Amino acid sequence: MRKFIGSMRSNCFKSLIVAALSLFFVFFPNVLIAQEEAHAAAPEAEAQFDPGAAILHHIADAHEFHFFDIQKDDGSKFTFSIPLPVILYSPQNGFDIFMSSKFHHGEAEYNGYKLKHEIIVPVDPNVRVYDFSITKNVAQLILAVVVLIWILLAMVKKYKSGQGVTSAPKGLQNAIEPVITFVRDDIAKPNLGPKYQKYFPYLLTLFFFILINNLFGMLPGAANVSGNIAFTAMLGIVSFFVILFSSNNHYWQHIFWFPGVPLPVKFIMLPVELLGVFTKPFALIVRLFANMTAGHIIILSFISLIFIFKNMSTVAGIAFSPISVVFSVFIYLIEILVAFIQAYIFTNLTAIFISGAIGDHHFEEDVVDTHHH
Repeated sequence: MRKFIGSMRSNCFKSLIVAALSLFFVFFPNVLIAQEEAHAAAPEAEAQFDPGAAILHHIADAHEFHFFDIQKDDGSKFTFSIPLPVILYSPQNGFDIFMSSKFHHGEAEYNGYKLKHEIIVPVDPNVRVYDFSITKNVAQLILAVVVLIWILLAMVKKYKSGQGVTSAPKGLQNAIEPVITFVRDDIAKPNLGPKYQKYFPYLLTLFFFILINNLFGMLPGAANVSGNIAFTAMLGIVSFFVILFSSNNHYWQHIFWFPGVPLPVKFIMLPVELLGVFTKPFALIVRLFANMTAGHIIILSFISLIFIFKNMSTVAGIAFSPISVVFSVFIYLIEILVAFIQAYIFTNLTAIFISGAIGDHHFEEDVVDTHHH
């Protein structure tokens, strides 16, 4: 069984490598060629490449999925992108619903609004506007939820039909079942003991939801949802409330009046322990956000080196391109591994924090007694 699972994981990893390489060489050369053509078509108006602005623009939220630009012979530019719905409410103008393509990538105004650094602002400064638009982060988040529900419902349907119960798992079950078993046996049970079944659905949903968003963010042109602090903050806040609602008197006693220590030390421990209640979910939020953002920045930095060297010399830019692409692909493959690791770390730490809030010391005593015997 272990050989089978190991072989299956090896095959999955090989498939991920092939997919990553294929997607990289399909999409990234188009971006590079399009930018080269744009520079060649208008050498006089060529602006100095700003890697910082380009990287921040890529990882930031937007009102469209932008893939690449192509400069035409007549000087016009063709932009390959997918516009998204814009939903605005203004006390002065009421509701406005239209597609983001009306802004022509920030070059035009529409219905008294304009796009400024991917933020919709009214042309009239006296008009207030509330933006409820479906940005690319929101659109991809909805897609991730749909994919998650589809996967889980498909698994439930197969188990109800007996596949994987009375017969060997097939297809998608071969990939998903080891992951479910891993979350149960390596995260839920070791940390939560007999009470793992109560929290297992939440931990499983958390793991798959983070993993799907991490992997989606690795696709060229996709949104880096896991690198959005609002996304990780909501996950951290939900885990924070789960931890609080799981707590008991024993947990709060160890925070407000730590037993077994001298009285002066208790006054020192109180602010430290109380602060720890909030720093735990904060650590979850920052860790996921920082790791997923850092990976994208590193990949884009290697790609940006091509244009930095090109600004110095065309020959230098061409010569450095293979090196930049090789390092980018290498980091890209590492990021796929990081996507799994970060989903595991967030879920595992959540289980550890819940275990601390439960404080099931009867379970701990039973384990100690078992070891003694």
